Amino acid sequence: MRKDNNTDSSYSLSEEMASLNGSQATTPTSEMKQANGRPKRQRRSRVPDKPNHPINLWSIMKNCIGKELSKIPMPVNFSEPLSFLQRLTEDFEYSDILDRAALIEDTCEQLSLVAAFTVSSYATTAERTAKPFNPLLGETYECDRTDDLGWKAISEQVSHHPPIVAQFVEGINGWTSWQEFSMSSKFRGKYLQIIPLGIAHLKFDNSGNHYTWRKVSTTVHNMIVGKLWLDNHGEMEIINHKTGDKCCLKFIPYSYFSRETPKKVTGYVVDNEGTFKWFITGMWDEKIEACRVTSQSMRGGKPTYETGPPKVLWKRNTVNPEAERYYNFTELACQLNEPEENVAPTDSRNRPDQRLMEEGNWEEANLEKLRLEEKQRATRRKREADAELAANEGREYPAYSPTWFRKLTDEATGALIFRYTHEYWDCKERQDWSRCPDIF
Repeated sequence: MRKDNNTDSSYSLSEEMASLNGSQATTPTSEMKQANGRPKRQRRSRVPDKPNHPINLWSIMKNCIGKELSKIPMPVNFSEPLSFLQRLTEDFEYSDILDRAALIEDTCEQLSLVAAFTVSSYATTAERTAKPFNPLLGETYECDRTDDLGWKAISEQVSHHPPIVAQFVEGINGWTSWQEFSMSSKFRGKYLQIIPLGIAHLKFDNSGNHYTWRKVSTTVHNMIVGKLWLDNHGEMEIINHKTGDKCCLKFIPYSYFSRETPKKVTGYVVDNEGTFKWFITGMWDEKIEACRVTSQSMRGGKPTYETGPPKVLWKRNTVNPEAERYYNFTELACQLNEPEENVAPTDSRNRPDQRLMEEGNWEEANLEKLRLEEKQRATRRKREADAELAANEGREYPAYSPTWFRKLTDEATGALIFRYTHEYWDCKERQDWSRCPDIF
């Protein structure tokens, strides 16, 4: 396959080659083998159907133009029964890509798989236009899937103004990932724009390769009239801080006037000398393929690249045709809020308004949501009053401190970020939740 640098970064990829490489695609959750010698837990495969409670979105949003999304009081009618902590954990649905990448010694090939993983986290967003619950300050979410998916995660809402989530995920096959996530969001009338902030990290144990990237922007269209639809767009740069290798991805925005395929992603991997090693193409809701660059030559004063056959790096799991009845959840999404014993009292599974919504009791859920939000405001007012009293008395008043994360300097970027203290799972084993705040 030949690729000229003066052409669009896409190129023809045959379905025949995709099928030949299908064995590298992800297998559904229900078919995953048990990991780490632990028995595989039986989990649910769906949640209750979404009730039909029509409500006028414009009646809520018309007074919110230009405001930050996190400051807009929204009834559960516009939500899905998951918190943002759970939604962020869902990024690891296709973690088997990282398991494969951990075995790759070629750093640029490994980077191509990391790129496929970053794209896979957007797979369900095409149909998932409902808003996840904003976590309360101190809310946590654990997800231990070492028995089937080979990883476990802990997330916490570490700041309320601005809203920040800290997350740490460890895989049993030689990788760890962590991130501090926040976002800027504004309602512009016809559309809602969401700009993610913060950096995601991924490190492989054997090689020490340390990758970072920032998520691309998301726009929700037809906020006033018509069916809601979502587009992910922008550029993403994935850097290997150990070797200097780099991957540049472009999520091409939808345009009525463009001939580009909607939801298209293109990109390339270069080594630390800027030499092209892989070309990447696909769609963020379907699959990602890559071709290795085998040779480079100059033709007409412009570089031309010869590539090997395309290779499927990621392919989306088959979606249940009935999923539209229950929030377009994947099988993993259905399992994230499944009740579980012995989790922290601050865990999202224990959040009463979210649980009531999942069970279809939306009126009670809205009342409970108001109660929880007022409880959070009352806690904040008390802290502010205590801080003012301490200042008047010349005493030092400690700032709010998260339970499972602490601010430390990041070795890759030099920035202060919330890092995991590695204490959660030990406390869970002892069932010692004495440090957890009362938030529900």
